[in-house]
Amino acid sequence: MQLRRVEVPAQAAHRPVRTGGRAARRHAARRARRGSVGVLLCRLTGELFITAGVLMLLFVAYQLWWTNVRALQQAGGAAHHLQSRWDEDGQGAADRDAGDFSPGEGFAILYIPSLDVKAPIAEGVGKQKVLDRGMVGHYGEPSGALKTAMPWDKQGNFALAGHRNTHGEPFRYVNRLKPGDKIVVETRSAFYTYEMTSRLDQTSPANVTVIAPVPAGSGFRGPGRYITLTTCTPEFTSTYRLIVWGKMVDERPRSKGKPDALVN
Repeated sequence: MQLRRVEVPAQAAHRPVRTGGRAARRHAARRARRGSVGVLLCRLTGELFITAGVLMLLFVAYQLWWTNVRALQQAGGAAHHLQSRWDEDGQGAADRDAGDFSPGEGFAILYIPSLDVKAPIAEGVGKQKVLDRGMVGHYGEPSGALKTAMPWDKQGNFALAGHRNTHGEPFRYVNRLKPGDKIVVETRSAFYTYEMTSRLDQTSPANVTVIAPVPAGSGFRGPGRYITLTTCTPEFTSTYRLIVWGKMVDERPRSKGKPDALVN
């Protein structure tokens, strides 16, 4: 059999061959849809991460800034209210007995001149009623290991707790106190001046012996009139407690004016 040459029209020679045209278009459409879904998911994930980051930044700002602003306002108002009430009571007004104060009730003002600290002292160490309001709390449970003395008691340990970070952070820098630095407590009737003597950089939160009448680890050998400051450590954690101790060196009626530690 002989092969024959077949002439192809010119137009047919240049016409593109269509093979699987519809299938290819459907495949391309599916790829486009998958691409669109992928892009949408990527965008959504990115927006979620950005939103989460913004929320975290707002929370950090709330903790580190706004809680301090609010607590300092509350503490400043409480201190002013205390001093105004004492002035109205006049000279000679006596301090109330230990146990007469309800939880969260302010009864004194703490000064640490070397740290520029002034904070009201309230009964109890609860967070909501006392510590988170920028106040310093007095360990004064009616009974048990957390009951400690008042400044006007003739002997005993006046033990206090305060935040080291956030909510006014009155005890932020108590680790900088040095032996001889003064700590002053003002009450309705008197100023009580203590002198810092020693510090315990770290102990368990369960170690209540540090606020005993003669606190363990303080170096005190017998009964006296002491003060103990307790706060959390390391900073921004509550894993351990930092303890500062002092002993009373002066008692001065308010009628005689401020002690030297608050004047110089």
